[in-house]
Amino acid sequence: MTSLWRAPRAPMTSDDPVERCDDVVVGAGITGLVTALLLARAGREVVVLEARDVGAVTTGHSTAKVSLLQGTRYSQLLRRQSEEVVAGYVAGNREGRDWLLRYCEEHDVPHQVRPAVTYAADPGRGLDLARAELEAASRLGLPVRWTEDLPVPFEHVGGVVLDDQAQLDPMDLLDALVEDLRAHGGRVVTGARVTGMGQSLRPVVRHTRGATRCDQVVLATGTPVLDRGGYFAKLSASRSYALAFDHPTPPELMLISAGGPTRSVRDAPGPRLLVGGESHPVGRTRSERGHVDRLREWTATHFPDAVETHAWSAQDYRSHDGFPFVGAMPRGLGHVHVATGFDKWGMTNGVAAALDISASILGGQMPWSRPIHRRISRPQAVAALVGINARVAMGIVTGAAEVVLHPLRPGSPAEGAGEVGRAGAVPVARSTVDGRSCAVSALCTHLGGVVEWNDAESTWDCPLHGSRFTATGEVLEGPAARDLPPRPVRRTRDVGP
Repeated sequence: MTSLWRAPRAPMTSDDPVERCDDVVVGAGITGLVTALLLARAGREVVVLEARDVGAVTTGHSTAKVSLLQGTRYSQLLRRQSEEVVAGYVAGNREGRDWLLRYCEEHDVPHQVRPAVTYAADPGRGLDLARAELEAASRLGLPVRWTEDLPVPFEHVGGVVLDDQAQLDPMDLLDALVEDLRAHGGRVVTGARVTGMGQSLRPVVRHTRGATRCDQVVLATGTPVLDRGGYFAKLSASRSYALAFDHPTPPELMLISAGGPTRSVRDAPGPRLLVGGESHPVGRTRSERGHVDRLREWTATHFPDAVETHAWSAQDYRSHDGFPFVGAMPRGLGHVHVATGFDKWGMTNGVAAALDISASILGGQMPWSRPIHRRISRPQAVAALVGINARVAMGIVTGAAEVVLHPLRPGSPAEGAGEVGRAGAVPVARSTVDGRSCAVSALCTHLGGVVEWNDAESTWDCPLHGSRFTATGEVLEGPAARDLPPRPVRRTRDVGP
């Protein structure tokens, strides 16, 4: 599955790694590259380390809506925090949006101005959620309005509208950021997966292309690849899907439904129609392919002239209280900074995080960030944190039980299929992709969760904290830093039920 944005592009060339610099930024998505550029503009020597290639993870698979209206986010946040904290979130996103759109204008990055809409598909819970979002956004000072008649071919009973938001091709933006960063002396090193960090007077970042000593480290990797702050236990990872279609007259709106199942709609030059949604926890669904099929069915019903051209998915992380984690990482001695938990709204949150972290490294602070950094989790957020970890604990138990009860039999899975079981006492994940059968350890290299087969992307996904691996075991994303080791499958004497 390849996104519309990445399909026609060859990977960018890599710079050579260096042994010393001022700042190491880990991750070449929007957060990492904007942070690196801001630091390089201030005269610092900056190196970006990217495990795969630029835009390979969330940014390159985003729907790339640059919007202050974010589904039903504000009504949810106001239930968990004070209005002062939520207002700080809005102010940060506004500054992130404005910085990004100025950058697009100054560097000729194509983008389109569109109304953003949170719509209700039915007169029940969806309408209640949309009305609540109208009230919340109004309280927070956004010039939203209500309409009951949207120019779309699918069912709705009205929606919240915020005019003058924007959309873009995220790879166009990343291309411009990389070029700008290099012009200011920064480096972008691809194929450099971070494997650890040594702490001394200056951090030493170890990666697959060497080691780099620096003053400051910024982790901008979706979820932190270092476990020092325990962020993996405060985040839930979700997978969602998107389809692109050739279509003669897509609606020139950025829409997202209130309530489930989520449907996200926007247009793109071509003209093209983009349809997304069907979010679910990573590794916790009967069939990922089934989610993609449901998007196809919905589109065929409401846009019968649409011709599919691309299908892809993306991974996002939500914190226990709904606010991103941005700032200095615990036990990093003030040298390590983190940005995570954007919950699908990284186009604005990612830039806001970059502004916040770069200001901190340069000795300042963004005024809107103070109430967010000082927030205290309320009971509802604490309950959400308990729920996240209870589901993880249940996943450990059920995953282990399934392995014990499922001895692997001789032979290989069918083409495109994967199975998990035990070979003797060893948990093994076995698959066949493109005619090649292979077996790897079934235990995630992060915390030992039993991986699950993703039948839409032919990957092994960990249901505990969202680490993902190729069929042959290479790390794709998530908190895991090591590949799944290969495993021989020996004939077992077990006789299964």
